[in-house]
Amino acid sequence: MGLTKQYLCYVASAVFGVIGSQKANITYVTLRGGEKGRYVAVAACEHVFIWDVRKGEKVLILQGQKHEVTFLCPSPDGVHIAVGYEDGAVRIFSLLNGESNVSFNGHKSAVSVIHYDALGARLVTGSKDTDVIVWDIINECGLYRLRGHKDVITQALFLRDKNLLVTCSKDSFVKWWDLDTQHCFKTMVGHRSEVWGMVLLSQESRLLTGSADSELRAWDINYLEEVRKDTGEPKVKKGKTLLDDDDEEDNKEEVDESLEERILTCEKAGSILREARDRVVSLTTDRHARVIACHGNDSVLELFTVLSEEEVQKKMTKKLKKAKKKATKAQEASGEETEQPVVKRMLKDEIIRLTNIKASSKIRWVDCLSCAGGELKVVLLLQNNTVETYSLKTSQKTPVADKTARLTLGGHRTDARTLAFSSDNLAVLSASGDTVKVWNRSTLQVIRTMACEYALCSLFVPGDRQIILGTKSGKLQIFELGSGSLLETVDAHDGAVWSICLAPDQRGIISGSADKTVKFWEFELVKDKETSQKRLTVKHKRTLQLEEDVLCVKFSPDHRLLAVSLLDCTVKIFYTDTLKFFLSLYGHKLPVLCLDISHDSTIIATGSADRNVKIWGLDFGDCHRSMFAHDDSIMFLQFVPKTHLFFTAGKDKKIKQWDADKFEHIQTLEGHHREVWCLAISPNGDHLVSSSHDKSLRLWERTREPIILEEEREMEREAEFEESLAKGDAPVVPGETQGEAAPAGKKTVETVKAAERIMEALELYKGETRKMEEHKYACESAGKEVDYKRNLSLSLFKPSRYVLDVIKKVRSSELEVSLLVLPFPYVPELLKLFNSYIQQGLEVELVCRCLFFLLKIHFGQISSNQMLLSVIDELRTNTLTKVREIRDVMGFNSAALQFLQREIESKEDVMFFADATGRLEEKKKKRRKRERAVLTIA
Repeated sequence: MGLTKQYLCYVASAVFGVIGSQKANITYVTLRGGEKGRYVAVAACEHVFIWDVRKGEKVLILQGQKHEVTFLCPSPDGVHIAVGYEDGAVRIFSLLNGESNVSFNGHKSAVSVIHYDALGARLVTGSKDTDVIVWDIINECGLYRLRGHKDVITQALFLRDKNLLVTCSKDSFVKWWDLDTQHCFKTMVGHRSEVWGMVLLSQESRLLTGSADSELRAWDINYLEEVRKDTGEPKVKKGKTLLDDDDEEDNKEEVDESLEERILTCEKAGSILREARDRVVSLTTDRHARVIACHGNDSVLELFTVLSEEEVQKKMTKKLKKAKKKATKAQEASGEETEQPVVKRMLKDEIIRLTNIKASSKIRWVDCLSCAGGELKVVLLLQNNTVETYSLKTSQKTPVADKTARLTLGGHRTDARTLAFSSDNLAVLSASGDTVKVWNRSTLQVIRTMACEYALCSLFVPGDRQIILGTKSGKLQIFELGSGSLLETVDAHDGAVWSICLAPDQRGIISGSADKTVKFWEFELVKDKETSQKRLTVKHKRTLQLEEDVLCVKFSPDHRLLAVSLLDCTVKIFYTDTLKFFLSLYGHKLPVLCLDISHDSTIIATGSADRNVKIWGLDFGDCHRSMFAHDDSIMFLQFVPKTHLFFTAGKDKKIKQWDADKFEHIQTLEGHHREVWCLAISPNGDHLVSSSHDKSLRLWERTREPIILEEEREMEREAEFEESLAKGDAPVVPGETQGEAAPAGKKTVETVKAAERIMEALELYKGETRKMEEHKYACESAGKEVDYKRNLSLSLFKPSRYVLDVIKKVRSSELEVSLLVLPFPYVPELLKLFNSYIQQGLEVELVCRCLFFLLKIHFGQISSNQMLLSVIDELRTNTLTKVREIRDVMGFNSAALQFLQREIESKEDVMFFADATGRLEEKKKKRRKRERAVLTIA
């Protein structure tokens, strides 16, 4: 067997340059009891960054995997944050240490909304797949999936004191769900277009919805008790039984209507007009629902305040006085007696406009926080990769918002279109439409930020003290890194400068432009008139006139040839010294956007908008191989220094490594979530930096670990399999029709593997049991002890305990779906094992959960199997006994703890901290009331 060529693996090292991704919202968080309004959580591609807005620093990174973050929601206690992802997964992170121990996977596509209940024990998630799922955080499992909406879920809110849920969607409907029965009991159809946002106000007695117009609609909610008119006793919700008459079917519509009326009524109370004419992009309130913030697709945030009942009554009293005065004057003027005036309470008397905040760019997301002293803090995530915070006093008559912080340093306002490495591998240059930044590669901190024109190409001048940019306006800009100043702007071309290249002798550069010319420039030192010191400039030496726009230019490392890519889809090769034509490389169907020449000047590789990479020989211009490389245009191509390996970057979000000798695809680097614009490889080949439309810059690092190509292909096949599973239908419980409520889980690779592990454990258990019986029989036959070798997997457990240990290791949120995947022939053996576990008192809660689920989904087959009837009967007896025992123990322990608390309090005359703080708050309130009373008397 011959030697196989080995390649070293490149892995993702860091994400930088992104302050906040626009796909997910921004929210205030608290860290370790820190100051309110100081920290904000914002998505950064697949990660979540926690920013200290006062210092402008990242204080915590919540590490994601590979899918983009789409929604953030902090828990009511402020200790955790729930993060929704593009693939439908939800992970809960601790804000104390940044670790994630709980994850849920039930949606087929991106999570669009997350919300906690008041206690923080349940979580509701809505998705682009139109489903709403309620999760139990404590038990780490899905409770149920609610179906009914026909488009993306835009908001889902728990009601605090009722077991109800309200959801809205782009299908223009607002739905009310009874979580006791898991069905939709009311659908509001008062919107003509998509409902984009929704908030609950006034102790959840009012609903405010934002739609695709300038109107915020308000709805009054009246909760009705289920009380009989004759006896006054509460009604009991009854399901239909076999004894009910069929005549009831005729009155079904009336029953449905009465059911709606029994729970609540929701009627339109009026509307608030926004100043913006477009759709509501986001609508939110502070924690106490006293301030409403909303905005459209522009840069203006509108703030409204919800008046308390006392303030509304004062306002109405003033209105009534005015109306009475007016009526009295009218009566005096006419001499006739008029009726007493009546002032009607309107919505504008309860919700009034506070102020508008004008941001520096278009607003994408907003969050607000009420602080002590009537201060309101507002944080805005803008569409140009910026975070801004504002502060205002709500108690003032005309509050003015003051900008308190702006996070801009850590990234570009627009996409970075060009990257370059310094010759010592330590500095990285990135340039965008308005700024050029130089980063320290090891710390990823910005060293210099300089204003520039729209940059398309760049490079470090030898010595790394200056940089040169080629701009969209056809200029060359030279910057001094030491001072961060612009040295000179050279009017080089009449069209955009698409490419510049350093000469191999490092004495000058060439530039290729849309004005159909390639120009040669030499470095020169000239005396600056202002400072009288020498500075760098470039002097024009030669021009190569061509027939088409120049897209890319490159010197061969031996300085013999010059390759020029043209808009007519060809690559022309010229001699550098005489500029005589040498070769024409034609074969691409669309223009060649990027090209590079190997270090030994023997191979040229070209990447085109036709998605193909072609490898050519520079001696005769013959095409060695054409490879389909990307699913979209190839934007960048570069050889790894001193090798025949090269990297390509495409609009399909991928970066790929290739071998130009074997014409083989080596590795795919996935991580970017939008088109990859450009790439730079460090001079020693150990690092890559890439820039994308997702505003992020990514650093990739070469490891000492070799790549095994077969394993890479296997990983790609697994990823394809996982995608196909995610697109598949959710598992259906046999014998059940698909209704409004469904199981919360989703079949994934993990659930399939978990089911396989359970099957394997059962097979091992059965095999080991059979061997033990044979061994016992052999011992009895021989009349002496016979050697017996146990299975290594079962050496630490009894065979039956091994199965329980495997089930315990299955993630709680994936347990039901794993059991659903399990084939029925394994179920009888599992039920017998469950019986023995319950008898021994082993993991009774977990076993009961698995037992009830299996009985539910396999009820028909289990009940028709005579062999299992005795097992089920025994399970019923044992389960009831054990559950009662556990309940009694818990009740006894709870009573004992309460007794101990009372004893300690009576002996030591102290209260527990929670009670003490609660009573302290009450005392403070009483003191404030007394002070107000004294002030009013005075």
